[in-house]
Amino acid sequence: MRKKRIIYFCYVLFTIIALSCSRVVKQAPDPLVLHIDSTINPADDFFLFANGKWFKQNPIPASEESNGIMQLVQDTINEQIRNICESSAKITINPKGSNKQKIGDFFFSGMDSDQLNKRGITDIRNVIDHIEAIRNVTDLVKEAAYLHAYVSSSPLFNFWVGQDDKISSKNAIFIWQGGLSLPDRNYYFDTDNQAVSIRKSFIEYMKNMFGIMGYQPADAQKSAAHLMKLETALAGVSRKSEDTRDPLKNYHKLSLKNFLELTPDFDWKLFLKEVGIQNADSVIVGQPEFLTAFNGYLKSVPIAEWKNYLKFHLIVSLSPFMDDKTRLETFHFYATILRGIREPKPRWKRVVGMTDHELGELIGQIYVNEYLPKGTKEKLLEIGTSIRNEYATRIQNLDWMSASTKEKALRKLNSIIMKAGYPDKWKDLSSLEIDRTSYVHNVMNANRWAFQYMILKYGKPVDRTEWGMEPQTYNAYYNPSNNEIVVPGCNIIIPGFERKLADDAILYSVIGGSTFGHEITHGFDDQGSKYDETGNLHNWWLTEDSVKFYKKTKMIVKQFATYIAVDSLHINGELTQGENIADLGGVVMGYEAFRKTGQYKENKMIAGLTPDQRYFLGYALAWMVNERPEAIANQVRSNEHSPAKYRLIGPITNMPEFYRVFGVKEGTKMWRPDSLRITIW
Repeated sequence: MRKKRIIYFCYVLFTIIALSCSRVVKQAPDPLVLHIDSTINPADDFFLFANGKWFKQNPIPASEESNGIMQLVQDTINEQIRNICESSAKITINPKGSNKQKIGDFFFSGMDSDQLNKRGITDIRNVIDHIEAIRNVTDLVKEAAYLHAYVSSSPLFNFWVGQDDKISSKNAIFIWQGGLSLPDRNYYFDTDNQAVSIRKSFIEYMKNMFGIMGYQPADAQKSAAHLMKLETALAGVSRKSEDTRDPLKNYHKLSLKNFLELTPDFDWKLFLKEVGIQNADSVIVGQPEFLTAFNGYLKSVPIAEWKNYLKFHLIVSLSPFMDDKTRLETFHFYATILRGIREPKPRWKRVVGMTDHELGELIGQIYVNEYLPKGTKEKLLEIGTSIRNEYATRIQNLDWMSASTKEKALRKLNSIIMKAGYPDKWKDLSSLEIDRTSYVHNVMNANRWAFQYMILKYGKPVDRTEWGMEPQTYNAYYNPSNNEIVVPGCNIIIPGFERKLADDAILYSVIGGSTFGHEITHGFDDQGSKYDETGNLHNWWLTEDSVKFYKKTKMIVKQFATYIAVDSLHINGELTQGENIADLGGVVMGYEAFRKTGQYKENKMIAGLTPDQRYFLGYALAWMVNERPEAIANQVRSNEHSPAKYRLIGPITNMPEFYRVFGVKEGTKMWRPDSLRITIW
């Protein structure tokens, strides 16, 4: 068996072996070749074959939950933002209110560890005292509104102003289930050993946080037990994450009168007034049964327990921005227990990350000018356009969709707004107050500014030019209500090609497949497909087309549900199906678009690899992420994305081109019979 494996590898990758003997190759080693683990048969485990050598040479740092391409790119971005922050902080004569003054002072306040440790939790003591002064539900309503606005902890429920799913030109008020401290309702009920252990650690963590707030040990223990019971009750009336994915089933638009009748014991008029909303006429409720149960708890749970609940959510949300003792308690539970991270990141990384999180619009303006290569926006749009064109061809040639539905699908595709690189206009943060006095107060001021920015949208037309990410954010998204994809400029960064543009095989796999192709497919996944070309939640499908489509999506649910991600935990196929559909569409569209390039047509070899080999190895590079078991378990329990390994092997095992290029045959571990291979778009 071992001998057969070696012979097979030599056959598939003879070009790579030939490369090592070539006398003409004198340039820097190709990253794709460097990452290959030649002891692995690509037909058995393409993830480890393509990335295994890099994983062996680059273990996960103690301060991280994973290591790989995302960490490499983020490290590059962090260093760039650090330069912006440190240079801004050194200039003590920055004009008051200028971008550099705010960036520099925010960064300085977070780096001043001596002052942070001296102050302890002093900077939030007045809020704790204010919560302690609560005497009735009316006071509770006011305090909850304050925490939503200043702390962003979303106690009790989730609340926001955003686009009405059925009237995309209008901003609406949304109320959604929420208020839990653990990542997902599953954590409160799962019975496996890890889940039970996490709940025990969570109660200990709560007790310690109450102790930091000044509770005596016995009172802290009692308060933690009561809080666990309260949050478990809230979790029990919360829908499962997979059941919150369907926008139609989680859209209940109520007149203000009917909404108030849903929870008569919670004064919503007072809450809305406190957060700054006047003249509300309706509210969109995600899960009415949650609010009905919540209303009952307002009467059955003593006010003292609600006060402890609010105090805990306050200190947990702000603990990373205070003294080391408080910060490390939260780190131990949420980072070490839940995700397996051994030690905190260096302070500069934590503060750079938070400065970027809160002042990203200000940093972005500097980042674009100083760090983005010229032509970034144009190159990204070029790739995005080619992917969209390929999508149009695929839709036209579908054998399972009727002509009338194809026409509507193409209309939606052609209407997609592609935002790439950076926005043409920036948000105005001139009213945001930042100084060097208090790190946690700076965070609260920034939270308040962002909350007010959101609130002021109510009653105004939707601004379709707005971006939800900054150019230095290594991510991308599809917004169904705007029918848009947004790809920030830093996505142009590909490790190993920092000083030059990667070849098209890599650009079309990483940026084309896992980014543009992925996000465009979100417009046509099991949920995005329910929105029309204007972004309205509307069924534009013929019934027979919908039946065929959902038959295909159920196949992808079954495929991913068979994967055991870690220990005995299977991937939740229902929860992850939207992302899995997008991954499948992305890698297929990226490949088809790449076949139109000169590199593919010329069959040009690079580093001994054919264009086909480079494309699939490039797509493997896009998911080159090595994760801790604890982090994978946390992801499986609570996240709509599959672990990185399965975001690679899941989609490509549905592609006959992959089987051909890497010789995947019946009997190898990557093989899937034709009857189980999925083609959607």
